[in-house]
Amino acid sequence: MQTYDALAMFSGGLDSILAAKTVAAQGLRVLGLHFISPFFGHPGRLERWREAYGMDIEAVDIGQEYVDMMLARPKHGVGKGLNPCVDCKVLMLRYCRELMPVHGAKFLVTGEVKGQRPMSQQAHSLNAIRNDAAVRDLLLRPLSAKHLEITPMEESGMVDRTRLHAFHGRGRRQQMVLAREMGITLIPQPGGGCKLTELDSAKRYVPIFQYAGCPQAEDFHLANVGRQFWRGPYWLAMGKSQADNAAIAAQVRPGDFTLDLADFTSPLAVIRTVGDAAWDQAALADAAALVASYSPKAVASGGPVAVKIIQGGEEWTVTVTPQRVSRLGLAELQWEDMAAMKRELFGQDVEDDF
Repeated sequence: MQTYDALAMFSGGLDSILAAKTVAAQGLRVLGLHFISPFFGHPGRLERWREAYGMDIEAVDIGQEYVDMMLARPKHGVGKGLNPCVDCKVLMLRYCRELMPVHGAKFLVTGEVKGQRPMSQQAHSLNAIRNDAAVRDLLLRPLSAKHLEITPMEESGMVDRTRLHAFHGRGRRQQMVLAREMGITLIPQPGGGCKLTELDSAKRYVPIFQYAGCPQAEDFHLANVGRQFWRGPYWLAMGKSQADNAAIAAQVRPGDFTLDLADFTSPLAVIRTVGDAAWDQAALADAAALVASYSPKAVASGGPVAVKIIQGGEEWTVTVTPQRVSRLGLAELQWEDMAAMKRELFGQDVEDDF
């Protein structure tokens, strides 16, 4: 296995690119670690990034560790969505630290810029992240290094401090200048890229944390697809397109119910049992009628339709009239309904990064 001098957290954003390449420009070997979870990450872009930036980059899946961190209630709180930005950085840096001996690395690199983000990149937050992750003597932040304490890597001469930067604040002008100097032509657009910051996505996750007990990362992957219907612990996920149907089919796991119309093109739906939800035949028929109501041809037929239900090795058919209003009370989620539940689970909002 090839060894590296440094491991760099690599989101694919401009700051992470510049930080890694600043260190690599000093003749040091740098491996980019691209963290993925149900909430962020683009593993499909790795090959393009490797080619565009001339870097070694590998994906690191921390999905379940991230879910477990959220369940434990983030120490530093969450923003307006469900984003635990400080605890997120701590988790990833701890993971990086554990991977250092695997790659022979001597220190860690991040693209953080002092003062850029209100929640996670002020001086007190940068110190908290460094200390909570136990990387005080291992972490280099090349873009703001001249605004920060000198690190052991600089003191030893391994890294030349004079070739590091003094970026500060929210602007991108200095980053764009450096990108041009480095010959970087593939410039990513600014943006967090984290679904936990987006209310439309965050509303999908709140009931899983509320009702699932010990949710798995796979639950949140399912929550990312199509339409999501809930009533208490009763959960139905339904595709909106052929791509959604394929994605939902790939998420089916033992114990799930799948629902699909027998004679008409329709959304594929999955029922995942969480908490104390009891999916008896009446509840399944209600869900089937709701699924049928999203098939225009089934509705246009003007009469009852057959819906196939599969669980494990069993398959049966129910005949239902398409019905958009669920007797069980299944409904698509609204953030306004989820906000109070979110505060009960995670406390009051802290200052947001976005």
